[in-house]
Amino acid sequence: MTEQQQTPVADPPAEPPEVPAEPAAPPAVRRDRRGLRAALRWSAAVVVFAVAAAGTAYGITRMERTDVPGLATESDGRWDYPTLTKPPLPSGSPGPQAESNPAGTHHADLRALLLPAPKGAKENRALRGAQGWLPADVFLKEIAEKEDRDEFRQRLVDWGLRHIAARGWTTEDGTRTRIYLLRFDTAAVADDRFHGVLFPYSGPAHRVTGTENVVGDETFPEAATVAGVQRTVYDEAEPRGAEHDRQAYLVSGDVLAVVLQSRKGTAHAVPFRQTVVLQSQLLG
Repeated sequence: MTEQQQTPVADPPAEPPEVPAEPAAPPAVRRDRRGLRAALRWSAAVVVFAVAAAGTAYGITRMERTDVPGLATESDGRWDYPTLTKPPLPSGSPGPQAESNPAGTHHADLRALLLPAPKGAKENRALRGAQGWLPADVFLKEIAEKEDRDEFRQRLVDWGLRHIAARGWTTEDGTRTRIYLLRFDTAAVADDRFHGVLFPYSGPAHRVTGTENVVGDETFPEAATVAGVQRTVYDEAEPRGAEHDRQAYLVSGDVLAVVLQSRKGTAHAVPFRQTVVLQSQLLG
């Protein structure tokens, strides 16, 4: 038998493939994967929302309360002052901080530079004066000792006091506020002859009526400084009399500003600081 005629020998049959364990049904696998993907998407959404919410909360806490609509300012102790607008300057007149105004003259009406009373306060009409100008003797009543009043009065005469404009009010909690703006001929007089001499940091040279132990207020925030306005602030230390008094003396150009607040018990720091800063902004 030739090679071509030989009957080929078949290979032994292959072993049947091993049957695997019964797999999970494909539809079930697809459902599990879809569920996992959905869970991941929701988790991502929750994380994004949480980050966004945290960012929003941080933004609000960084804002001034007045920048957040509907958030009242009274809840943190601040008073509700009207919107402040600086009075217009006469045409061509520089501001008190301008280089072209070395005397530091406030060309705006001094009476218009007074801080208005906050909402709900009762005005002290005795501080209005005639046509808005207060006699010096009414202001000098704020000084306790007669000798000190006489000395201060003579200083006002010697150094050319031009006007005093004043405003006062009492809020519902009994806090009495008095603001006096004293205008002199030049900034040098307001600063060197009055602020620098009578109101050193350690305590005022003359005791204010009703005060006892007045010291420099170290708690007044430096961040509240207004450019171009010098400030000396005092607080009444314990033991106190019937009232707690706070005082601030500001110099801006040719104007010396006196801000006094008194209240039975405790004169709160927040409205006092707010009042001082806002008056400084009007003068600066």
